[in-house]
Amino acid sequence: MATAITVKSLLKMKQDQQPIAMMTAYDFPTAHLLDEAGIHVLLVGDSLGMVVQGQTTTLPVTLDDMVYHTRMVARAAKTALVVADLPFMSYQISAEQALTSSARLMKEAGAQAVKLEGGKEVVETVQALVTSGVPVMGHLGLTPQSVHALGGFSVQGRTLEQAQRIFADAQALEKAGAFAIVLEMVPVELAHSISQRLSIPTIGIGAGTLCDGQVLVFHDMTGFTSGYIPRHNKRYANLADIIQSAARQYITDVSERSFPGEEQTAHLSEEQLQQWNEYLATSGKED
Repeated sequence: MATAITVKSLLKMKQDQQPIAMMTAYDFPTAHLLDEAGIHVLLVGDSLGMVVQGQTTTLPVTLDDMVYHTRMVARAAKTALVVADLPFMSYQISAEQALTSSARLMKEAGAQAVKLEGGKEVVETVQALVTSGVPVMGHLGLTPQSVHALGGFSVQGRTLEQAQRIFADAQALEKAGAFAIVLEMVPVELAHSISQRLSIPTIGIGAGTLCDGQVLVFHDMTGFTSGYIPRHNKRYANLADIIQSAARQYITDVSERSFPGEEQTAHLSEEQLQQWNEYLATSGKED
């Protein structure tokens, strides 16, 4: 049996220059398959709002939603590290609120770490969580919970001012005790500089190959969803077409009464059939 991944394992992977593979998961069967495949980190992302719930942003996702989905993923994970997102407004109000929210994700749902968005403005919260024994993964660059403030889903860190701020935020998060940082949709040069300067791992998404690891959304990676493909995504399968094709064939088989076939059908034995027919012949008759 493979050794379980921990936050210390990820640090050693960075030191050994072994890339970290992280992927989102929101339910038991998906997490089970990814865990068996050897994924290092399972992220229960608040991206579930968009790819599972059909929302246009991650903002409507609640802490109860995260607890529910994290619980399923944690049941499936045998070796992967399970990280759960702290959803919008479940940690921004105070460090105490962040501790309460994190406690639910870890005690009720089985997460081994939490992820939150933001830089210097969340440093005190990160420190409070880490001091209380909660491993924290940071998230910089395109931070989806701030999509309205950022003006949409666009690359961050193109200007010198933006790059300097993200760079300083990364250093501040490391100093506060974060064990890793997601860098989303930032230029590869900035991501590389941050990865070189930090002693903790960086996990990129739309940030080039020079981070210490990569993360993708399961539904995007497998082609579970159809339509728009984010630039940073690579589809390794096309499950949408496979599922729709299977559904159409099922509809045809039902319409033609070719399903269920003999292999899916149970029959009474001759004796059972005779007894049943005798029952039918006498049922409904008055004594």
